[in-house]
Amino acid sequence: MQVEIKMDPAYPEPKIIVLTAAMTEEVNQIIKKLSEEYPRMLPGIREDKLELLEIKELIRVYAYSGKVFAVTERGEYVIRRRLYELEEQLDGGCFVRISNSEIINLKKVEYFDLSFTGTIYVKLSDHTSTYVSRRYVSKIKSVLGI
Repeated sequence: MQVEIKMDPAYPEPKIIVLTAAMTEEVNQIIKKLSEEYPRMLPGIREDKLELLEIKELIRVYAYSGKVFAVTERGEYVIRRRLYELEEQLDGGCFVRISNSEIINLKKVEYFDLSFTGTIYVKLSDHTSTYVSRRYVSKIKSVLGI
């Protein structure tokens, strides 16, 4: 696949043209990816107040005792959505599921420690830590390219 970018002041908004000999699965995936719109804001509740959270601020999202929580640098919020719904809506390039109950923002990871047998230790930017469950280790390694 070739990628070509042309800067032209006549186009105030980006315009994408796909040139191909035939519709292939690769072309369909590109079109699907370009067509996806990710939410930029997420409503979160803390101390009976609703606040709009920017998606890029999220450090992690996790489920506990039947509730879903979002963690940012400003604190922890209750989210009124299911974890699987958030997983579908969050940008797959930045957010990855690490267990049945947790999704992390890869841009908010300080480091991954691979020395633990069967799992991966994750240190996050808010100085908290978590673990990748055994079931998701191969997925994380694939995402990280290791």
